[in-house]
Amino acid sequence: MTHIFWEPFQQLQAIRNEMERVFEQYTPSSRAYARSAFLPSLGARRYPLVNIREDQDKIYVEALAPGLNPGSIEASVLRDQLRLSGEKAAINPDVKAEAWHRNERGAGRFVREISLPAEVDGDKVTAAYKNGLLLLTLPKHEAAKPRQISVQVS
Repeated sequence: MTHIFWEPFQQLQAIRNEMERVFEQYTPSSRAYARSAFLPSLGARRYPLVNIREDQDKIYVEALAPGLNPGSIEASVLRDQLRLSGEKAAINPDVKAEAWHRNERGAGRFVREISLPAEVDGDKVTAAYKNGLLLLTLPKHEAAKPRQISVQVS
């Protein structure tokens, strides 16, 4: 006799994960760009790929973006939202699509919006492009920094 166990919480977590992915991908401000991303066969994958870390005072973003013209990169921040956009030029724009046996290197415009772990001070953000990495340093807004609270003993 075979027993089949229903694990509702595991299935609910899978549904939740899928819903979060859908809502993250199709926010109102990025909906127009969702179909124009130049990695159409990799719908769940984002460009550029990012690493985000933080310390007490700053958030650091490393975006993997090789082959970009640094002049085409635009980065903007509003409170806790980072928006990266730019364009990756095709290496051989004259080659017809049907001539390719394999074409994995995407080209075209991209837009990516990322929720940051805290609100940042947009006036103090710095960015550099080195060896195919876009490196952003985003100082946290004073209101987002942790405060030490002294406890009075009575």
